[in-house]
Parts: sequence; structure tokens; C-alpha cells
Amino acid sequence: MSDVIERRETRKEKAKAPKPVPRPDRRFYATTKAFGRFGIRWFDPQLMPTEHWHGHIEFNWLTEGGMGYLFDGRAVEIPAQRLVMFWAGIPHQTVRIDRGRSGEARQCNIYLPLDTFLYMPNLGRLNETMIGGGVIGLPGDAVDNALLERWYQDYRSGDAERADILKSEIANMLRRTTLVGWEELLPPWIETLEPVVRTASPLRYVVAMVRYIHENLAEPISSRDVARVVGLHPNYALNLFTRVMRIPVRRFVIRMRLIRARALLFEGNLSIANAAFQSGFTSLSQFYTHFRAAYGMTPLEMRRNLVASGKLPGKPVKDAWTDCQRDAV
Repeated sequence: MSDVIERRETRKEKAKAPKPVPRPDRRFYATTKAFGRFGIRWFDPQLMPTEHWHGHIEFNWLTEGGMGYLFDGRAVEIPAQRLVMFWAGIPHQTVRIDRGRSGEARQCNIYLPLDTFLYMPNLGRLNETMIGGGVIGLPGDAVDNALLERWYQDYRSGDAERADILKSEIANMLRRTTLVGWEELLPPWIETLEPVVRTASPLRYVVAMVRYIHENLAEPISSRDVARVVGLHPNYALNLFTRVMRIPVRRFVIRMRLIRARALLFEGNLSIANAAFQSGFTSLSQFYTHFRAAYGMTPLEMRRNLVASGKLPGKPVKDAWTDCQRDAV
């Protein structure tokens, strides 16, 4: 009985924990439902009255018991004490809950924005499995309750450094998974459109368009190019993309290019102008406008912050703003 009371008191303490401190780079996610925000939460497992979808790679963990899910109508059993991973862009719904012997099962969810996941290096087949609609169980030693609690506290701290470490640990966990393997709870079923099949589901069309954009970011990408990949009329293809991803193709392309540019700035080997051009931006003025809107600072300010924090070696950073002003109309 004392254990039950202690668990209840712990829940009350968690409920009173301060919300994460907003950061400038989260503002873009707040207005872009295709990607959502990074987040972690602990809660009592709940049945879902209807299916839903959102712009994350989602991780589920149960302390005990189990859950029954439907993924686009396909049944999957989610076990306890195993981190389960799937693309939440697939319509999904919790339809059964087993709260375990104690009746006190708790669930931890991690929400990793889709764009962040796509730019994690060296994921190979794991990336294809997720975009293909697969549901997997990560290795049994990938996480435990204690690690998930620590990640949750890092997330809730509002400390940017702790949040960066947390995300790096998740990325390393996924890289290790690609090496040691995983368990397929639902095999990937969304195949690449090769050749284009007119009877393909809308989700398959969108996946093909996402892959094309991701693989050709450094090149000019037109609406006709994207539509041609799936053999659809441009208007229909773009409307389909917007309906499924909840963001227009143009904004999706911009966001993916910003993620790539930010990654290049972290590497620190390129000038800001080269980072912009290698990410597909042909105008520095546009690059600066979009970058500031997404991250709340200019590329130069971000790089200087990286140098100040010790994440990049201290060296002079050439600003491209003069060139940017010259390009501006």
C-alpha cells in the first residue's frame, strides 16, 4: 500500500514540474504541424477514440502490461519494457490497454520531429523502415525506466545544453540499433513507387515525394519535378502532399534545407554562404530571412554561439550578410 501511495505522490510532483522553457528554434515547429515539436511525456495509457497522425517519429515505452495498436488498420501488439518506434505520420490508434498486474502501468512517449530524424546520419535501413510504415522494437538493452526518467528531466529542465545532449543520446541509440538490429513488429509496407502505379495509396505517393525532396535538396526543385516523381498532375500531387503532411511542398522544402544548413554550420568547415548554397538556397537574402524566422537568430549568431559554447573551435567567422544585402531587392 505504501508503494502505491509513494507512486501517487511521485505523479503529483511530476504534475507540478515546470513546463519546458521555450527556445527560439521551437517556434518554427509550433506553426508546422508536419513536424511538431520535440517532446517527452509520462502519462497513464489511454484508449484513443479515433486514429490520428502527426509529424514525428514516435517512441512508446510501457512500464508493464501491454497495448494494442492499429496502424492504418494493421494490428500491432506493443509489449512492456521495450522501446517501440514508428512513423506517426501513419494514422494510428490505441485500441486495447493491459495495465499489468498492479494496474499502475505508465507510458513514456518520445516525439522526434520527422525532419530531425531524416537528417540523423548513418541510419540506412532504419530510415527506410520508418518511412515504409514499419513498427519496430528496439534492442532490449536500448533503454530502461531510469534512463527514460533522466531524459525526461533533461527535457523538462529548459537547459539547452542538457537538451542537446539528450538528442545526441537518442541519435546514438538509433545508430547502435542499426548495427545490432531490431525486432519487426510490423514489416514496412509502403513501397517506393518504381514503377509508378496509378492504384498506389495516397500515402505511398507522399512518401515517394518526400524521398525525392530529401535526396535532391541541393538542386532546384519545382512543383512539376515533385509531381513527376509520382506521375500525377501537379495540382493534384501538391494538394495530396499538403493534405497528408499538413504543410505545402514549398514550406517542406525550405524546412529541410534549413535543417541541412544548420547541420553544416555545426560542422564548422564551410563559410555561411557555402552552407546556404549546398543546402539548396540560391539567394542569401532568402536564406537569412528563413533562417531567422525558424531559429530566432542569424546563421552568424548561431555559429558564434557554437564557438562560445565550445562546440566549435574558436576562430574568426566570416559573415555573409554584406553579400546578402547586395542580393536583396
